Amino acid sequence: MIETREVNYAYRRGEPVLNDINCKIANGEFIALLGHNGSGKTTLSRLFMALVHPRSGAVYVDDENIEKLEPADLADRVGYVFQNPDLQILADTVWEEVAYGPRNKQLAESDLNQQVEEALQAMGLSDFADVYPRTLSFGQKRRLGVAAALALNPRILILDEITNGQDSLEKIQMMNYLRVLNEEKGITIILITHDMNIARLYAKRVLVLHNGNLVFDDRPDTLFDGKRDLNQWGLTQPTMAELGAALGITALTPAEFCQQVVVKGGETK
Repeated sequence: MIETREVNYAYRRGEPVLNDINCKIANGEFIALLGHNGSGKTTLSRLFMALVHPRSGAVYVDDENIEKLEPADLADRVGYVFQNPDLQILADTVWEEVAYGPRNKQLAESDLNQQVEEALQAMGLSDFADVYPRTLSFGQKRRLGVAAALALNPRILILDEITNGQDSLEKIQMMNYLRVLNEEKGITIILITHDMNIARLYAKRVLVLHNGNLVFDDRPDTLFDGKRDLNQWGLTQPTMAELGAALGITALTPAEFCQQVVVKGGETK
């Protein structure tokens, strides 16, 4: 569980980035963290894992105030996958890259091997174990970053723009991997994204930041129901949600939309 209480943050000599943020993320949730560039999304996520600390207020992980902790202290509880996957690559093979964190934690060799193998399998990278990681595709590097975080068995996984730079198929594959981790392994997912469709399809709850303030905390179907002006927060309505609202149809996918259109058409005859 992660909780923030009256959290404020400002970079040195700068304007406030976060203002009195209060939120609680329970175990096993799938959260989308949304907002325009500069809204405070990445800063809030970094506070969650002690990469930075609040100027005032407090952040709690599992009811523990983390003000005196460092990211390494939380690595086996909170995993973080950065926006640029190349920044996280340190080793000469995919297997060694995933083993880096557990090895630094001085895990027993048998436990280390098991956790690395499970992480590679979860991200569909088992066949690339001996490959030099910088030769992977961009999408594969994204999955490698997730696998490296998973190898420490975190209960919470924070992913910063994980679908950026991926084609449609890679996006679907990545999000389906994350859904399995969430639904079958109970890992809490916190997804920072500008992709409204991804948030609508996969998240169970949405947090929206605007100019450092938490302005929305509810389900994605409530956010995208067409009853509020999302432009005021720098967000856009997903195309499927916008069409559905105009026609009185609730559908997550194009297939569902077409099916509902057919049904409504049949009702009017």
